[in-house]
Amino acid sequence: MNKASDSQTRLKATFRVKLNGKTVAIETVGQAYGFISSLNSVEWMEFKSLHSDAKAALEAAAEDGMLIVQATNALRALFARAKLL
Repeated sequence: MNKASDSQTRLKATFRVKLNGKTVAIETVGQAYGFISSLNSVEWMEFKSLHSDAKAALEAAAEDGMLIVQATNALRALFARAKLL
């Protein structure tokens, strides 16, 4: 079993989000999982359901690359709602 944070599986889209005035490119499952996991859970509290969905989708995509579209869509929904895009 691969850890999601170590996955090099490419997402269907590259997300460029601004964090502390810097633009960060998120291209892989591992990068995305690390990004949404590294922030404090309080910071994601407003988006708890979308955050949980995105984490679960990324974990599933790390196990099965066929689920990459669902993971990308879950991230897009989270980032859009959090106004990071």
